Amino acid sequence: MQQKPNYLFDLSVRTVWIKMSRMYNQRANDHGITMSVGYILLHIDKDGTPSTQLGPKMGMEPTSLSRTLKTMEEKGLIRREEDKTDKRIVRIFLTEEGLKARYTARDVVFELNNKLSSKFSQEQIENFHEVMIQIDKVMDDEFYINSNL
Repeated sequence: MQQKPNYLFDLSVRTVWIKMSRMYNQRANDHGITMSVGYILLHIDKDGTPSTQLGPKMGMEPTSLSRTLKTMEEKGLIRREEDKTDKRIVRIFLTEEGLKARYTARDVVFELNNKLSSKFSQEQIENFHEVMIQIDKVMDDEFYINSNL
């Protein structure tokens, strides 16, 4: 029995993500940044984050991440420093301007999450998170199996 397209997991996730992405990019653009920049700002720790950790956290390819970090550095949102104990590691830190942009990005994310949380019961939210965790696990398992062929 063939499923209707409305019930395909990937189509549902993609459709919602495109809408969220468009909304985030509109809001980010109002503040002179992009959604990708906003996400990077939210993933940089106060003690600095190794640039090699940002890509996997963000799901970004290294070349896209490098280009975005370069742009962020040029805009004065971040600075790069060698790690004090391991000179092979470059840590990314937020500048004062980057910290301001981070708070803006955080507020936009909280606003959407609060709006969504108000539309669903706690049980629905917990079920949603459980399903997403399981989908993520299946994707990891599938990718691992297929990448070893």
